[in-house]
Amino acid sequence: MRILVTGAGGFVGRAVCLHLELHGHAVLPWPSRLGYDLTDTPSVKAWLEEEAPIDAVVHLAAKSTVRESWQDPAGYYATNLGGTANLVSGLRLNPGHPVPVVFASTSAVYGPDRDGSLSEDLDARPTNPYAATKAAAEQLLHFEARAGNIGVTTLRLFNVAGGYNGIVDSNPTRIINNCLRAAAGVIPHVSVNGDGSARREFTHVTDVAEAFRLAVETTKVGDSRTYNVGTGVGVSMREVIDATRAVTGVDFEVVHNPPVDEPQMLVADVSRVQAELGWTPERSTLEQVVVDAWRFRSLAS
Repeated sequence: MRILVTGAGGFVGRAVCLHLELHGHAVLPWPSRLGYDLTDTPSVKAWLEEEAPIDAVVHLAAKSTVRESWQDPAGYYATNLGGTANLVSGLRLNPGHPVPVVFASTSAVYGPDRDGSLSEDLDARPTNPYAATKAAAEQLLHFEARAGNIGVTTLRLFNVAGGYNGIVDSNPTRIINNCLRAAAGVIPHVSVNGDGSARREFTHVTDVAEAFRLAVETTKVGDSRTYNVGTGVGVSMREVIDATRAVTGVDFEVVHNPPVDEPQMLVADVSRVQAELGWTPERSTLEQVVVDAWRFRSLAS
C-alpha cells in the first residue's frame, strides 16, 4: 500500500513510518519537503495531487502540548481540527478516493475527572483546548466515514515511550524521558507531584507502531472504529523512577512538588483492541520500555 503519514517527523511518526516500511508498505511522509502546510487548503491539495494515488492515510500531525494549548487555543483548533478537515477534503481529489484513515488521538479526550480503567464507550469530556481539538477531529472523521467519504480507525494513545531502532523521544515534559535526562546529567533532578504514588501506564513505541499497522491494513471505507492503545497496567511514578535508576545505574535526584488534584489511577481498557484487531503490547513492560529508551538514547548521543 502507498500510505501517506502526516506528522512523520515526530517520535511516534518516525516509528510508524519505519514499521510500515519494514512490513512492505510504501510510505509517503508528510511533510516530505518545505512549503506544505496542513492548515493551508491549496497546499494540502497540491501535495496530495502530486503524490497520488494514495491507498491509505495515517494522520499523526498535531499540536500536542496541553499547557501550550491554553496559550494558543485558536492555533490548536486551526491545526488539529482545521488541518484534519483540509486533509479529508483534499483526499476527495485522490484517484483512489475514498480511502481508509487511521487517526492518532489521545486518552486526554476522556478528561481528568475519571479514575480506573477507561473504556472507549465512555463519553469524551475534554477539559483543555488540546483534548477538545482531538475530540472534535474524532467527531469530524466519524461523520465523514458515515457519509462514505473515508473509513476511519481512531487510536487513542496513552503514554508512549521506549525506543525503536535509534528513534527516541525528545519531549522534555514526559516522566521517563526526564528520568533518563537526569541520569545522563542533562538536567539536575526530576520533579514529581506529591509522593509519586499516582499510577499511569506506558506503551512501548514499537507496540504503538504495530497498532497503527494493524489498523491501516484492516480499515475499510465506511468503518468508524475507536480503540484504546495502552497496556491496561498502571505503574506509579515511584516505580518509574526506581526502574530508571536500576537500568541506568544512576541515583539521580528527585524533587517532590506539592500534591495536585489528579486521579490516582488512569489506565486503558484494551479488551476491544485485543479482540477486534488482535493487538497485544509485547514490549510494554516498564523495564523493557526504560531499557530501550536508555539504549537508543545512548546510541543517539
